[in-house]
Amino acid sequence: MSEGPGLRERKKLRTRHALIAAALELFVERGYEQTTVSEIAAAADVSTRTFFSYFASKEDVIFHNTREGLERVLRVIEEPRPGDRAIDLLTRAVTSGFSALAFDERLQREIAPVNALVMTVPSLRARGLLLLFESQRELAEALHRACPEEVSLVEASAVVGAVIGGGKLAAFVSMSNGASPEEMLAAGRQATELALSALRAASPPPS
Repeated sequence: MSEGPGLRERKKLRTRHALIAAALELFVERGYEQTTVSEIAAAADVSTRTFFSYFASKEDVIFHNTREGLERVLRVIEEPRPGDRAIDLLTRAVTSGFSALAFDERLQREIAPVNALVMTVPSLRARGLLLLFESQRELAEALHRACPEEVSLVEASAVVGAVIGGGKLAAFVSMSNGASPEEMLAAGRQATELALSALRAASPPPS
């Protein structure tokens, strides 16, 4: 079996990771708005054209993991097990998201600089809020499709908003109070678990 495709994919991942690392370092050192795409490419030792083959803009570098993370939790919801209720699917989806973060040291290193940029750069804050809204919408629609007899679209939107919104808020509040990346993740996880516990208590299994 040829190893060509695997080697090419690893090379692409290395280039992608190099661009992300270079961009974040420059954003922190020089400021997001002051850093150009050409400077990021040069720092990663690639051409500007290569940068645009991986990312459409500087903003896309900041939010590079958003779609991948969303699709991970969507897969959980879209593949229910026999007897699963909406709260079971949402719990498992949230757990899978936090587990992925816990085992990805590279993403953990990015949490602090990315969140600091999102909180301080107006254009990134706006993009972050839009992505959060869109992610919650997709999750709510998926939950409703998976359990149409149990939760309406409005109800699915409410529970997703409570769990995901609560976790995001707790993480950002902890960051604004000087928490480390590990403490931010812990705060977000605690908030989602509290929300899930409240929802589970409000929706006991049928007798």
